[in-house]
Amino acid sequence: MEKLNNANIRSIVPLITPDDLKEEYPISEALTKQILTHRNEVRNILEKKDDRMLAIVGPCSIHDTVAALDYAQRLAELRERYKDRLCIIMRVYFEKPRTALGWRGLILDPDMDDSYKLEKGLRQARKLLLEINNLGLPTGSEILDPIVPQYISDLISWAAIGARTTESQTHRELTSGLSMPVGFKNGTDGSMDVAINGIHSAHHPHSFIGIDGKGQTCVLSTEGNKTGHPILRGGKRGPNYYEEIIEDTEELLIKEGLLPVVMIDCSHENSGKKYFRQERVMNSIMDQRSKGRDSIVGFMLESNIHEGKQCIPEDKSQLSYGVSITDACISFETTAKILDSAYKVLDK
Repeated sequence: MEKLNNANIRSIVPLITPDDLKEEYPISEALTKQILTHRNEVRNILEKKDDRMLAIVGPCSIHDTVAALDYAQRLAELRERYKDRLCIIMRVYFEKPRTALGWRGLILDPDMDDSYKLEKGLRQARKLLLEINNLGLPTGSEILDPIVPQYISDLISWAAIGARTTESQTHRELTSGLSMPVGFKNGTDGSMDVAINGIHSAHHPHSFIGIDGKGQTCVLSTEGNKTGHPILRGGKRGPNYYEEIIEDTEELLIKEGLLPVVMIDCSHENSGKKYFRQERVMNSIMDQRSKGRDSIVGFMLESNIHEGKQCIPEDKSQLSYGVSITDACISFETTAKILDSAYKVLDK
């Protein structure tokens, strides 16, 4: 007889609970205080109580935890060097939304072979976040799967809702309960409406189905997250980091009763998906800041140890060290040069 339920389910495998994973990889009291401090720094910049700029910098995605920690150690030095004018946060993305098919990130598929060893991926992700935060370097990540935050969100100081999910009611509800500041990217078509609607929605309380630390299905009721802000990443109609577009975005935000602050993603459609154009976007951002446009409170750079990207080979030992396997990135050398230039502009 044909199955009534689970007709297309191949298997159901129990997963470690969030509490059990946190017991394996616990957060110390000192690190808890540090992350709370980092989150408050971000809030103060978003509320213009702190005139530094947020710099969300790091790989398009994490696939090699050794290389990621190597990168983090280098970035931690720059954070310390530029801390009076830049608040540098490492981009640590473990999940990748796909337009069609493709590798879905370290948590879902840590071995990059469609084996989907999620428990291994969750362990690697939490361990890496602890290691990076222990360097004194805050982390930022995209929130994609609605269950994953229970496992790792205590180690994240800033989060993003991506262009493909910014219109999702599930992600708006989820954001309303997250404990860190969250940016909403404009839609893939370039529309700001979906981002601003997402920010509005997340400001308010919601109730939705989720899990608690023990893995028990629950109704989660939230207070609302007041730290939502737009991230301009360009769209099908082209880049949106130009001065007149930022002016229009400021007006939209003010009209909706929101703080007129924006973050600009130097990659994606703002760079035409050409990684080397990120520097061009940064030059425009810093030129606008130097002319007094302080509504631009932050920027994002896709950066790795080495520039470019590579395909995933069948033999994983053939992967080049420190090179992206998703979007192409600028090198760390170029990143350091860009951050140094931004730092000097902010001194003027």
